[in-house]
Amino acid sequence: MNILEHFHQTNALLEGHFVLSSGLHSPKYLQCALALQYPFDAAKFGRAIAEHFVNEEIETVASPAIGGLVIGYAVAQALNVRFIWTERQNGEMTVRRGFSVKKDEKILVVEDVITTGGSTRECISALEFHGAKVTNAASIIDRSNGAADVGVPRISLVSLEVPSYKPEDCPMCAEGIEATAGHFGRPQSACRSATTGPTPSASRFGHHA
Repeated sequence: MNILEHFHQTNALLEGHFVLSSGLHSPKYLQCALALQYPFDAAKFGRAIAEHFVNEEIETVASPAIGGLVIGYAVAQALNVRFIWTERQNGEMTVRRGFSVKKDEKILVVEDVITTGGSTRECISALEFHGAKVTNAASIIDRSNGAADVGVPRISLVSLEVPSYKPEDCPMCAEGIEATAGHFGRPQSACRSATTGPTPSASRFGHHA
């Protein structure tokens, strides 16, 4: 399975000037929602990740909403274990929807794309707060090329070194190239934000955190 070719074919790998959910700017954007539109494709990615954990005695797969939900469910299906998710409430990642975890329950956290690892770390913290034992993490794409530290061992199907910049250091902003926020494909005043205020984040399905 050529993952990057699939992303190109489904228009899930875009080039331009994008604002990620972390607020960083990047010349490339990976929109996993497009790559996972068809259950057959999602199942292939899920099985590919699950193969790394068949001997790990994983009890539950968890993902941070909303970007990790499709691939997380696909991995859980491949491992034949339950799937839960965490989500933000008042800005804090929490376990909701009536989900519960047992003390020392072995959980694998799955994301679509990891850039800084922030959402994965928040998900892990929320689960550990309730007593779970998060043993590993995984993603389809690792934009950090292995640099992101989420506090547990992790794997990815593809590791890329994609540059990302703070708004004030963004060469595309310096050239006056208008930024686009995530999958909405609409211009943002992100370049002006480097001098006038906070950078708008990309609301997205496949968040790059």
